[in-house]
Amino acid sequence: MDSITHAVLGACIGEAVAGKQMGRRAMVWGMAAQSFPDIDVVASFWMDTAGNLLAHRGFTHSILCMILVTPLFALTAARLHRSRGVPLSRWMLLIGLNIFIHLLLDSQNAYGTGLFEPFSHIRVAFNTLFVADPLFTIVAGIATVAMAMPRSKHKTRILWARAGIICSALYLGYCTVNKIIIDREVKHLLQKQHIAYDKKFVTPTPLNSMLWYVVATNDSGSYIGYRSIFDKRDDMPLYFYARNEALLKESEDHESTQKLIRFSQGYYTTEKWGDTLVFNDLRFGQMGGWEYPDGKFVFHYFLHDSADNAMVIQRGRLKWDARSFKGLITRIKGE
Repeated sequence: MDSITHAVLGACIGEAVAGKQMGRRAMVWGMAAQSFPDIDVVASFWMDTAGNLLAHRGFTHSILCMILVTPLFALTAARLHRSRGVPLSRWMLLIGLNIFIHLLLDSQNAYGTGLFEPFSHIRVAFNTLFVADPLFTIVAGIATVAMAMPRSKHKTRILWARAGIICSALYLGYCTVNKIIIDREVKHLLQKQHIAYDKKFVTPTPLNSMLWYVVATNDSGSYIGYRSIFDKRDDMPLYFYARNEALLKESEDHESTQKLIRFSQGYYTTEKWGDTLVFNDLRFGQMGGWEYPDGKFVFHYFLHDSADNAMVIQRGRLKWDARSFKGLITRIKGE
């Protein structure tokens, strides 16, 4: 999830666990613990882009790291605030719960999380939440602002903290129900439309959990479509993108290419833009694909050393305007 979501939810959990003894300091510790796994972003300073993609949400997002770091964090907090009389067990709860929630939330979106590193490189991705969803974050965000007010008392802060946590949990439940419904519909429609595939996934489109992006892939390529929870039509328009495996032979021995194939978990295509060879990771969707089926994929990586791939994950997220939002809302309403 995005950094703001982790921070505000961490503040709510911190207040709920230790706000009575620690005051607003509990919010700060909650925010720090919830944000800790993302310390892996520092790897970008010395790793190449492809390597950094695999490093992010790797070991620092693993269960093993959580087990190792929690007692260290808790002991540090207990020593710094020994006069507050907060038992070590409560610090363990505050720190451990926040790190666990971070791992749980990051496992909900398409990027995936290395929960079992270093023993397994499998990335866990439930594809239930988009990486930034305002409806998931808004109540916890308002609660954090209210709790930070100078004159707020613990009795008021604890109510806000509970509201932030409960509303986020209920929204995650709502998203999970939507995912189950869409999954069943997509499976039925693919079968009805005689689409042969080896594996598939559905994941939310940007900023919502009502319009879902669908990918069904086989050895030759992938079928891509969109399904809203409000759709009434009994079919799903699909567009086929050839994998173009032969194109990768131009760079198949390149270390970056092998890392990208592993990172994509098999959901990729290759194409040429003029003389430039491009690798597309399909999991992150298209730029306005619900309106433009031939839209470029958000994650496109140029397979030559002189290209700028530093912002590869962010390419599509930086191109939003009022017309784009209007198109998304229109498609969410259903067909």
